[in-house]
Amino acid sequence: MINFDEELKKFKPSLDVDEAEGAIYSRDITDVIDILKDMMNETQGGKRKNE
Repeated sequence: MINFDEELKKFKPSLDVDEAEGAIYSRDITDVIDILKDMMNETQGGKRKNE
């Protein structure tokens, strides 16, 4: 059987929403959209330099 007192002693609360959000947004992760934006900026910048 489950011993609820023992389980409560083991319990660790999860991060609050604000803390989790901060942890997620503080990471500097490059995603596909960032890569595409950089590629488009390089392409557009290259065309302007050659004109």
